[in-house]
Amino acid sequence: MNTGELVDLGRQLRVDSVRASAAAGSGHPTSSMSAADLMAVLLANHLRYDFQRPAHPGNDRFVLSKGHASPLLYSAYKAAGAIDDDELLTFRELGSRLEGHPTPQGLPWVETATGSLGQGLPVGVGIAWAGKRLDRADYRVWVLCGDSEMAEGSVWEAAEHAGHEHLDNLTVIVDVNRLGQRGPTRHGHDLDAYARRFRAFDWHTVEIDGHDVDAIDRAYGEALSTKGQPTAVIARTLKGKGVQAVEDREGQHGKPVPDADEAVAELGGPGDVRVEVHEPPSARALHSVGSGQTDLPRFEQGDEVATRNAFGQALAALGTARGDVVALDGEVGDSTRAEFFAKEHPERYFECYIAEQLMVAAAVGMAARGWTPYATTFAAFLTRAHDFIRMASVSGSGINLVGSHAGVAIGQDGPSQMGLEDLAMMRAIHGSTVLYPCDANQTAHLVAAMADLEGIRYLRTSRGESRVIYGPDEEFPVGGSKVLRSSGRDRLTVVAAGVTLHQALAAADALDRQGIPVRVIDLYSVKPVDRATLRQAAEDTGCLLTVEDHREEGGIGDAVLDAFGDGRPVPRLIRLAVRTMPGSASPDEQLHAAGIDAESIAAAARLLVEEAVVA
Repeated sequence: MNTGELVDLGRQLRVDSVRASAAAGSGHPTSSMSAADLMAVLLANHLRYDFQRPAHPGNDRFVLSKGHASPLLYSAYKAAGAIDDDELLTFRELGSRLEGHPTPQGLPWVETATGSLGQGLPVGVGIAWAGKRLDRADYRVWVLCGDSEMAEGSVWEAAEHAGHEHLDNLTVIVDVNRLGQRGPTRHGHDLDAYARRFRAFDWHTVEIDGHDVDAIDRAYGEALSTKGQPTAVIARTLKGKGVQAVEDREGQHGKPVPDADEAVAELGGPGDVRVEVHEPPSARALHSVGSGQTDLPRFEQGDEVATRNAFGQALAALGTARGDVVALDGEVGDSTRAEFFAKEHPERYFECYIAEQLMVAAAVGMAARGWTPYATTFAAFLTRAHDFIRMASVSGSGINLVGSHAGVAIGQDGPSQMGLEDLAMMRAIHGSTVLYPCDANQTAHLVAAMADLEGIRYLRTSRGESRVIYGPDEEFPVGGSKVLRSSGRDRLTVVAAGVTLHQALAAADALDRQGIPVRVIDLYSVKPVDRATLRQAAEDTGCLLTVEDHREEGGIGDAVLDAFGDGRPVPRLIRLAVRTMPGSASPDEQLHAAGIDAESIAAAARLLVEEAVVA
């Protein structure tokens, strides 16, 4: 398009942003209006995209990091012919695809859900990284950010990593409109404040007037021609551009313009410009081809093996069988044992350093490109990335997360390294799967099973060695459990997983010698939970005792309660969990101090039985 046509397209995108927000009675038209010219030039002159084939491997990828500017995105879809005007005006209605903040649900052109600021650039890094290292395609990744979100640390995790990896297929467009939600941003219209920061991370930068379509066009061309560096186009814009009542005025964020009809007239009236978006170049997916058969590691019963070791070996084996599997790690691969995968498949191993938000976001970006990522770090450190995990679920993303060094059982390192809230965090994620294996063979099978599940999948592994109790051919269906001790005389049921499962078995043996038979359930699938087995145990024994190396809230105890949430009588339930603040001590001392070792389990069981007899 020429200059005049681009100006007209930008004006139309503003008009349609105003109209959509007015129809909804809510939304963010002023944030959309500031970036309209930036979007117009990208859509008409530089984006290569087949809207009829959103999965085309040669398509450029666009991420709207400032997701509140969704009216602009949907107006661009209308200009490209992907949606019509009637659908545009369903913005924010019940059942509409055009949600207040964009998600991929129903909109195949959306790479990832946005709206929680600071996430678009990290996800874009993941997509661009996949383009360089995995897809080996020349598609471009364009990310449109707002200036307010430049305050988020995750943006700079991503910026540093993109510069380090020389992702010259990545361009970020920063819409510097000066105004945030409650007033001016930190740097206002000081473009160089942003440029200095990007340049410090080895980015090429271009500072422009974001309403000069010719300058925008030249800046995008400069980004395309820059080699060895990502490019940041930093654009000075005016929030609410084109409508005097709201242009560059505070207090207009997140609400329709005061008089939509007057605003549309001021902008020149409705338009019907149609954009012929450039077609992508021919390309093909380059997923590696594996053997097709997963030869999982096999461990001998009675051996002592850490589940983190079994995870690493199983992931390496899975990578051999499946060329779509990739691994990301937060600079702890020697501890998580992700390094086993790195040695076998270095071309599909991604070091994210100590940047957990970036790691999860990059995994989301790679999953959007069709890869199956496993992202690993200490269970405790995944809490830093909780918002990214939450938004991954909103996106419908399929990623595998593995948290090692869980619980007090890690020993002397102390509470800063102990994952004690991870089960609660992961269980609360919509549609998640939460797995907690107790031995090496169980771990190996669950690692392989995760690859074919949907949604967010979490596997909790342990630092210390534990006895292999299952044979290598045992099956562990997700949503199942294993009853390891059972008789018709059981006085109560102990439910455990991971480290405490071995403590429960030791306690059961001691109690049996004292004439107190107890049932023991290995609840390796914490979510979904095996309701049928738990209900049967409650019916048979009358009392459930849960024991977990985790905080009392949200973990195994609460998962067991879920089995009785349908209105049926809830059995007597006693929970043993970590209720104190641990210090440094040996693993055995930690378990005892927390009251979750075999001795503590046996003592609690004896007390329960005695109370039952008295009653």
